[in-house]
Amino acid sequence: MRISLEETALVDHPFVQRLRNIFSTGFSYLPFPGATHSRYAHSLGVMHLSGRAFDSAFEGWEFSNSDTRASFRSVVRLAALCHDLGHSPFSHCTEFAMPRLSELNLQWLETPDENRIATHEDYTVGILQHASVAEVIGKNFGFSARHVAALICPEICVEDDFFMDGGLDFREVLSQIISSELDVDRMDYLVRDSYYSGARYGQIDVSWLVSNLEVFPHDGKVSLALDSKAIYAFDDFMIARHHMFLMVYFHHKSVVYEELLKRWVKSPDCKWTLPANMDEYLFWDDSSLQVHLRKSTSVWARRVVEMRPYRRILEVHGTPDEVDLSKEMNMLENKGIDYIAAGSTGKLS
Repeated sequence: MRISLEETALVDHPFVQRLRNIFSTGFSYLPFPGATHSRYAHSLGVMHLSGRAFDSAFEGWEFSNSDTRASFRSVVRLAALCHDLGHSPFSHCTEFAMPRLSELNLQWLETPDENRIATHEDYTVGILQHASVAEVIGKNFGFSARHVAALICPEICVEDDFFMDGGLDFREVLSQIISSELDVDRMDYLVRDSYYSGARYGQIDVSWLVSNLEVFPHDGKVSLALDSKAIYAFDDFMIARHHMFLMVYFHHKSVVYEELLKRWVKSPDCKWTLPANMDEYLFWDDSSLQVHLRKSTSVWARRVVEMRPYRRILEVHGTPDEVDLSKEMNMLENKGIDYIAAGSTGKLS
């Protein structure tokens, strides 16, 4: 993948380099020992695919000038590179421990619900707001960090007409390349996670999907579309994602370690927290979490460090209404046996 000098300035930024030290699939490396790849590699992959997707979708499209095409392509690639900047240690595994949104002081959100718990997307916006990141983007490109963030977070208000061209609003389609039912984020992580885990479920036809992307203007906006020739590849893409969640991301060993970590973080003697300050957050990664775990005397931390998980005794599938574990839980309680009951909910689309 070719990266321009301007893009390299952002790739080399400490907040992007931080992603080298965050496992892309959390605890999945325990059941799948090869799955030790990083969010950094994934982010570069998404950046590459976003450029390919843009070129394919807008092949033959007439922008008002070449500078507009170049700016739109660049802002998509930067949004792809930065879309995961806010991930906490072990990716989604510690997102439950994030502070309330109000503590992040996000100035770009239009009407934020500040009482809700923050997400990694909120942290991504916070990092893009950071002066050092915003300065690199503003210095090297004809748009701002806020424009990049606007493609990652739909709650961000953009007051200028940067995304307008020829009377059409292109923000929606540029955002859909990064995040939608058919985005390059999923295209990259499915194939990458499948390769490194050894599970074959995620082997999708990325080249065919990307080459059949198109754009569809309507109601003053432009949306992402797919040529009908690739509809079965899209079916396969959705089913592959569903199966990867069932067999890899929701693997019982990954789930039990997440639950043990959650018990440790929520225990009164745990001193580990996720900081709301971005300068501090820069140094919160998998290594720093492992240090805290290894120093802790908590029974839950020791189980994680010493790899002594609870054993799976029952796994059932179905909707929440169809699954009733009360009989089994009562039996364990009557025997004085501690247990963890965990559930994961996914959807095909």
